[in-house]
Amino acid sequence: MSDLNGEATLGLRERKKQRTRATLIDAAVDLCDRQGFDRTTVDQIAAIADVSPRTFSRYFATKDAIALALVDEVLDSTAVELARQPRELNHFDALLMAYLAMANAAKVAPSGELSQDRVMCIVRILLSSPALRQAALEYRANSVDVEIAKRIGVGVDDRPTRLVSAVWGSVLMAALTDLVADTRDWSQLSIDDVAERLERTFAEFTSLTAGNRQTV
Repeated sequence: MSDLNGEATLGLRERKKQRTRATLIDAAVDLCDRQGFDRTTVDQIAAIADVSPRTFSRYFATKDAIALALVDEVLDSTAVELARQPRELNHFDALLMAYLAMANAAKVAPSGELSQDRVMCIVRILLSSPALRQAALEYRANSVDVEIAKRIGVGVDDRPTRLVSAVWGSVLMAALTDLVADTRDWSQLSIDDVAERLERTFAEFTSLTAGNRQTV
């Protein structure tokens, strides 16, 4: 009986930790979307979440870490879509199709799943900070990278995976940077705007690499 009680207590503790983590992330989304990532502080996020800064640090080592947790929400959904792409597709074509599929799924996402509003909040937060965009480009072996490695048939930390990840990250960030330059009011951006800009940037990328063999 004591073992069952112990398991129940552990389950309750884990659920409480998950709720606190989710509350911190939601607080960060709200603040960063309203005032920008660079102007948001850990103390502000903790206050909105009704926890102490010390509690914040138990879940996230830095403000960047909580922002990257937001990015991971998009990456996790994209990784699911990437796993569904035909194996005969070029790795970069498969990534494009996966991101577009993620965007389409977000438009009809049921409650509790990644919605288009959530995706656009995350995009706006990324757009608000050059430093955060740079941090997002750093290799972290995220869920999309895991799927890339599976497609290539190598390890997630192997050079081919890193190369594909780095090139794709540059294409993606080029598309987002274009949106920064061309959009005066980011609140008017839609997920379709982001998808269209990504497709356009990818077309430019493929035109530059036309005739080059895929080597990874």
